[in-house]
Amino acid sequence: MQPRDLSAHEAYVPGRGTEEVARDLGMDPEELTKLSSNENPHGPSPDAVAAVEAAAADVNVYPKASHTDLTDRIAEKWEIDAKQVWVSAGADGAIDYLSRAFLEPGDEILAPDPGFSYYPMSARYHHGEVSTYPLSKAEDFEQTAEGVLSSYDGERIVFVTTPHNPTGAVLDGEEIRTLAERVHDQTLVVVDEAYAEYAEEPSAIDLLGEYDNVAVLRTFSKAYGLAGLRIGYAAVPREWAEVYARVNTPFAANEVACRAALAALDDDDHLERSVETARWSREYLREELDVPTWPSGGNFVLCAVGDASAVADASQRRGVIVRDTSSFGLPECIRVSCGTREETRRAVEVINDVVADIRPEAVEP
Repeated sequence: MQPRDLSAHEAYVPGRGTEEVARDLGMDPEELTKLSSNENPHGPSPDAVAAVEAAAADVNVYPKASHTDLTDRIAEKWEIDAKQVWVSAGADGAIDYLSRAFLEPGDEILAPDPGFSYYPMSARYHHGEVSTYPLSKAEDFEQTAEGVLSSYDGERIVFVTTPHNPTGAVLDGEEIRTLAERVHDQTLVVVDEAYAEYAEEPSAIDLLGEYDNVAVLRTFSKAYGLAGLRIGYAAVPREWAEVYARVNTPFAANEVACRAALAALDDDDHLERSVETARWSREYLREELDVPTWPSGGNFVLCAVGDASAVADASQRRGVIVRDTSSFGLPECIRVSCGTREETRRAVEVINDVVADIRPEAVEP
């Protein structure tokens, strides 16, 4: 017996973990600086840690109350109705909910290339088809409504990512408005804001009162430092109030994650510290690295290093783990996550030394 044909599905390729790399290299994990997965180097809020510890005694109970509490708190934060909040196991779970709600077999989505591999993965899981629009290195990965619309052909869902991973490019609010107004009536524009806390742009959630064809993805994995708990949500138009109960996985957002997210939302100091560090780090990377880089609105910087695989391998042997972006179709680039000040300075020193040693024939932006 065999599963259905999955040959069109591409596996998600995560950044390598510290323990994994340490085992391979025969190193102590403490010797390694991991800057490959866009995680918060400050970790979670201490309040979130306390909430996790407090919730541990209640994990025998289904998370109905905590799920409701978190939904209400998110709705309060954005001044929307609680029924517009679809809490999920990470933003990935919200992508699946939207695929279930909108895709009939054979329907298409339009996603950025390069981009987050889970957009097409989710579509194909739900028997959808995938088209892409390019973000061009020759154009510095600029994101515009016209760029998306030039590839648009009536797809059921259009994904945009701002800030975009792995390039850091931002799509401003007016461009999102243009998309919402120019796509067909049956098309949903999904704005993925996983890294939005690090950018200057207002959230597209502010547009939900004006447009009934926009949904927004948010996560607690990045700026809030809760990646290991897998908690996120979608903010959707008010008219979809009854849809969530028909497409969500029962209790997918667990008790511990919900309680941690609630605590994290109320710790403004930790969030501000995390964002300030990331903004300092990305500017330091751009100013001090001896390779071309691109502006970023996220907690990472994309760098052109020539041979990404060689540079990433040599860097981790010297104790700094960065992301080879070959899996994004950018084999000449690495992505460096924003660390603490100490971690960022170390990364710059190591990467500059590695690039000088490897001496690529040409490193072009």
